[in-house]
Amino acid sequence: MSRSKICLNGVTLEYANGHNRARRFWGLRQRRSNGGSNTVLDNINLEIQRGEFVSILGHSGCGKSSLLKIIAGFVKPTQGDVWIDDRPVEGPRGDHVFVFQEGALFPWLTILKNVTLALGHLEDHEERLAKARHYLELVSLERFEGYYPHMLSGGMRQRAEIARALAAQPDVLLVDEPFSGLDYLTRLQMREEILYLHMMLKETTILFVTHDIDEALQLSSRVVIMSEPPARIKCCHTIDIPHPRLLASPALAELRSQIYHHLGVHAAL
Repeated sequence: MSRSKICLNGVTLEYANGHNRARRFWGLRQRRSNGGSNTVLDNINLEIQRGEFVSILGHSGCGKSSLLKIIAGFVKPTQGDVWIDDRPVEGPRGDHVFVFQEGALFPWLTILKNVTLALGHLEDHEERLAKARHYLELVSLERFEGYYPHMLSGGMRQRAEIARALAAQPDVLLVDEPFSGLDYLTRLQMREEILYLHMMLKETTILFVTHDIDEALQLSSRVVIMSEPPARIKCCHTIDIPHPRLLASPALAELRSQIYHHLGVHAAL
């Protein structure tokens, strides 16, 4: 039996050449193979331990989000398999929750009712409300429980998304670029929020897709860097530096330089 929380074995994802509409939907770039298909992910092998915060970095369109959707059970790989807690992933499961980049709050429900939806397993109505309010308090939204999503700022809506995800008490949290649409200062605030929550929920494993190198350096216990399509794991960096982490520190500055090099971009312009 594996001791890993998540285990990916030879995960490969290909789309037939005729699936142009599907490829545009996923926003992917692929390399055409001789067999008449386009390879997005190629032989991905990765083990993630319980409680790790792993960030996935790579160029836009390299398949980061597709990898997350395979782990979530939304997409079936062409080859290989994914295991969580020594059970194969054959579809979406209740022990892991996906936080989408574009947001998925129901606009016709208040923030409190959106979070309550994740607590449907509780029969007592008052208990559901109390639990939902607890998770809203964790993300500092307790004063906005009666608001609808359109009444909140982008950062507040993202906090509500995270509160709903946490209310489901997942073992695994799969997070797909949740802060990409936020302004810089709000992104910094959201980094603090998610880091605080991870420190509180030490057993929760987080996989976090991002384009932001500094975000990955500040949050992660490990950074996985993916190549251009067909995407492979180029390298992994373990970050054994206690929080709070100062980006200007020599250790993080050296790691940032290495990551820029692996991504093939220049840090100095």
